[in-house]
Amino acid sequence: MNTFDMGKHARGSRLSQLGELLLFLLVIFPVVAAMMVLLRPSELTFTTVALHTIVLQSVLLAVAVGLVRWRGEPLAALGLRFGRYWREVQWGVLLFAPMYVGAALLEALLREAGLSGLDAPPSFLVPVGPEEMLLALVFLVVVAIAEEVVFRGYLLLRLRVVLGSPVGAVIVGSIIFALGHGYQGGAGVVTIGAVGAVLALVYLWRGSLVAPMVMHFLQNFLGIVVMPLAVPS
Repeated sequence: MNTFDMGKHARGSRLSQLGELLLFLLVIFPVVAAMMVLLRPSELTFTTVALHTIVLQSVLLAVAVGLVRWRGEPLAALGLRFGRYWREVQWGVLLFAPMYVGAALLEALLREAGLSGLDAPPSFLVPVGPEEMLLALVFLVVVAIAEEVVFRGYLLLRLRVVLGSPVGAVIVGSIIFALGHGYQGGAGVVTIGAVGAVLALVYLWRGSLVAPMVMHFLQNFLGIVVMPLAVPS
């Protein structure tokens, strides 16, 4: 599937899709802000953050899917196509390595240029013990699926129609995606934006979100599970 095919799935006028998109964004940011307010600094443990995030991401996923189905659009419009599942998984694993290395190099250059960043994941994003490790796997799977459907599937579908350009959709969608990672500092936000753009391009190339989901999962798995174990604090 190419970008033309993706746009063909969208139904409704540009104005109606803009209104729907703005409404969706107006739902996202207050909900995220409310979740952050409910989490007091003293309560920021991996378990509380993971459970809150799982609930939040599940709600956003349900809203995105609900809006698409309400318009009578197929789930394929969100990149939920699994006909070549194992091939897409293989592409995800294959493409993850260059994306990971490129992201690491970009963040290093940005920090060298003076932008702030994290030397290690925040303590509330580091699982400890077998129970939290199991929760971490559920957390990472939910985040990879939900964020790809919301930020690549839904936002690209709407932004492409509203902006009239797949390039503009990728840029704006990646910026919105990056803004949700402000805790990672300036270098981290820019790097996350670049990662989001790569995931979007892979999605537009493959026509399925399976490969981006795999790449997203592996990126977070290395950062949240593997690296803290390899370099104990």
